[in-house]
Amino acid sequence: MSAGAPGTLVRPARNADAAAIAAIYTQGIEDRIATFETRPRSPEEMTAWLAAKAGRHPGVVAERGGRVVAWAAADTYRPRECYDGVAEFSVYAARDARGTGAGRAALEGLIAACEAAGFWKLVSRIFPENVASRQLCARLGFREVGTYRRHGRLDGAWRDTVIVELLLGEAREDVERPGLPD
Repeated sequence: MSAGAPGTLVRPARNADAAAIAAIYTQGIEDRIATFETRPRSPEEMTAWLAAKAGRHPGVVAERGGRVVAWAAADTYRPRECYDGVAEFSVYAARDARGTGAGRAALEGLIAACEAAGFWKLVSRIFPENVASRQLCARLGFREVGTYRRHGRLDGAWRDTVIVELLLGEAREDVERPGLPD
């Protein structure tokens, strides 16, 4: 697919990556920094998840030296037809790869894959204290559009989430043209 940070290969996720994806996702769950999920995931669950997403919603991995160090995936935003061009995304990096550009490479690969698949917008929610993810999104052109207050509970505590969005393809072009309203 493409190379991100030096020595990083970004490619479509495949079933053989399920164990690595599950391990990285489980680290994010355990660290309580990126998801409301609390139950670790198994490779079998991630294989089923990959199969369910196959086709319309891209998933990519960032690999270094043959080892998956980050992944990013798009999923259905809302089931209504009018939202077919909007995808919700996730991006996770292995603990030992955080801050090395692995997450950025995976997210850049996902953005390109989503644009190629005809999506016009990517959205996600980020815990306000997850500064690294917020900065990554800002560097890649996402804008913060608001905050969901008390969006969910994690370990019994209310947590807010910051909403981010990135316009893709024609939607971005329409906004970037002078004279058109936002």
